[in-house]
This record gives sequence, C-alpha cells and structure tokens, in this order.
Amino acid sequence: MAITTDNAPAPPVAGKPGPTSTGRAGDKIFLGLSRGSGILLLVIMASIAVFLTYRASLALAENEGNFLTTFDWNPAGDPPVFGIAVLLYGTIVSSVIAMVIAVPIAVGIALFISHYAPRKLAAPLAYVVDLLAAVPSIIYGIWGALFLVPYLEGLNLWLDQFLGWTYVFEKTEVGVARSLFTVGILLAIMILPIVTSVSREVFLQVPRMNEEAALALGATRWEVIRLSVLPFGRSGVISASMLGLGRALGETMAVATVLSPSFVISLHLLNPGGGTFAQNIAAKFDEANELGRDALIASGLVLFVLTLLVNGAARLIIARRKEYSGANA
Repeated sequence: MAITTDNAPAPPVAGKPGPTSTGRAGDKIFLGLSRGSGILLLVIMASIAVFLTYRASLALAENEGNFLTTFDWNPAGDPPVFGIAVLLYGTIVSSVIAMVIAVPIAVGIALFISHYAPRKLAAPLAYVVDLLAAVPSIIYGIWGALFLVPYLEGLNLWLDQFLGWTYVFEKTEVGVARSLFTVGILLAIMILPIVTSVSREVFLQVPRMNEEAALALGATRWEVIRLSVLPFGRSGVISASMLGLGRALGETMAVATVLSPSFVISLHLLNPGGGTFAQNIAAKFDEANELGRDALIASGLVLFVLTLLVNGAARLIIARRKEYSGANA
C-alpha cells in the first residue's frame, strides 16, 4: 500500500513539460547570458587596455624626456618633451581634498536622513540629494567659475592668515582662487550626492532587531549608531567612497572650467595653477597633432591604471575583514 503525503509533488500532466525540465532550460539560458556578459566585460576592458598601451607606446618612443618626472608638456616641440609629474600630482591632491571634505559630510547627511530626520523631512531631503547626483558636470563647472571662485577669495585670505604657518595654506602668489584647493572643494560638492545616496541605502538595511536590542539595553541614539549602524554599513561606506573617488579622478569639464592650468608643482594649495589628467586631455586634444594625441592617450593610460589600482585597493580592504565583505550576512 503506497503512502502519500500532502507535501508530495503532483505528477506531471500528460502533454505538458514538468517543472524540472523548464527550470533546467531557464537555468542554462540565464547561465549563458551571465557568463557571456562577464566575458564581454573582460573583453571590453582588455580592448581598452590594449588600445591605450599601443598608442602610448608610439608616443613614448618619440619622447625625449622622462615621462614620469618631466614637468613640461610639449609633444609638438623639436624634440618632443612631455611628462605627467604635474598631472599626477594635481589629480591625486585634488581628489584627496575632495574625499577629506565630502566623505564625513556625506556620512553625516546619510545618518541624518536614515535615523534622525522625521519621515516628512527625510523623503524630500533624500529626493533632493538624488537630484544633485544627476546634475551634469558642466553645470557644476559654470557654477564654480561664476560663484565659487569669487567667493573663495575670502576663505583663502582667512586660511593664509591663520593657517599660513602650515606652509600648505600659505598663499604666496596673487591671483583669483583658481587653484587645486578650489578644484578639491568643487569635486567634493560633486561627489557628495553619490556617497550620500549609497551610504543612506546601506544604513537603511541595518537589521531593526540590532537597533532595538541596543535601545533595550539602554544605549543612546548615538551609541546605537556607533555600535550597530556604522559597523554594519562600513563596507557600503567604503564602496560609496570609491565610487565618489572614481568620479573625482576622472572629472573633466568642471575642473577645466575652474582651474588655471600650469605645469608647476607647488605645495601651496591656495596658489593658482596645477593640472589633472582629465583636464589636460580635454584642453589639449583638439589642438594636438598625431604625436600629441598619442601623448594624451599615454596620460589616459596612467589614469586608467590609477583607477584600477584604487578600486583594487578598496576591494582588498573589504576582503581582509569578513565583517566588511558581508560573508556572515
């Protein structure tokens, strides 16, 4: 006598495929699409790297200067001499300034929206932050050139007066505030919505039971955030920061609009001048000859490698700690 239960699967109807065969076909299709998408992404990345490397090799073969240490950029000269020392310095310094300013403020805004603000205020505030992330970079550049640069003169004078002893904030040249410090502030404003949006979504995913347990033990609001919210969202904040850093490293039009380019490295951040990879490519690509374009592509290859290194370092930071990577989730 056969024994049946209520949970036993129903026999397949004649003439219709069973759920197992349909599931297997769907799994195979999804597996093929996923694998193909991953391979396509690797092929695109490899193609970009090969193209940049090939064109960069043509320029470096003609370069009479040291590509890494030369301050000048004159690929049309006789002989051609160009280097990325100033561009590398300006890109890193402006991005670091942007991250130092933007990340703490973005985390604070994300915590306010997710855990402090009333619901009637949190929703429109989050909407405004998301809208700021969609503003084109050229709009930020125009606003920075017409509004930010003139009004930063007072801040520069204040920094020079009270923090000039640090050498970094000593202003030794007369001129408008078209400096790497101004670029860093503008980049901080541009990446602020990205870091805020991602961090806010991560903080909203904190298990409610963790927060309620901390409150039941007598923890204050700040202690709940410090002990439950921030540890849970640390990997998300790191990822959000890397997304913002990626935009800061490659920002073009806003930097080109605000910065007064010059191939001089100065530790005085308030002095006008400097340059970045993206700004230099945008400013010189149209007027460059064949060798000049290859030289610009060579600088683009350095920016490409720098971006990969930054993202790889962020991935290693997350992978070194299991609680960051979400392995225990």
